[in-house]
Amino acid sequence: VQIPSMPKIPDEQKPAISKVIAPSALFWFRWAAMATIILGLILAWMNGYVGQALMLQKSFLAIGLGMWLGIIMWFNVWFIIWPNQKKALGMVQVAPEEKTKAARVAMLTSRFNTMLSLPMLYFMVAQSHGGL
Repeated sequence: VQIPSMPKIPDEQKPAISKVIAPSALFWFRWAAMATIILGLILAWMNGYVGQALMLQKSFLAIGLGMWLGIIMWFNVWFIIWPNQKKALGMVQVAPEEKTKAARVAMLTSRFNTMLSLPMLYFMVAQSHGGL
């Protein structure tokens, strides 16, 4: 939403996006990823298959692949997207060329996570419909 909308926003209003709106949205984005991974692992543990799924044992292969994709997405949010967004938004002082690079890395990793969400959902739903 932010990237295609930025050219439409007047220059005098753009600081509000990078100083107030984007950091707030990224806070919820980050912590939603954390809550999802923690609650998903707790749910798998409570149902007794966390180990089998994470080790990709045959009868838990679908949910295991979905869980690993979710873990990769969580990692991307916390260790790639967020550090690069801090640079791109000016929350961490860096050289202008590094700021541009960080914005691109954050954008591409966010898109990668979006692409991973469909196979992740497929694998998780597949488990309850016969597995792989």
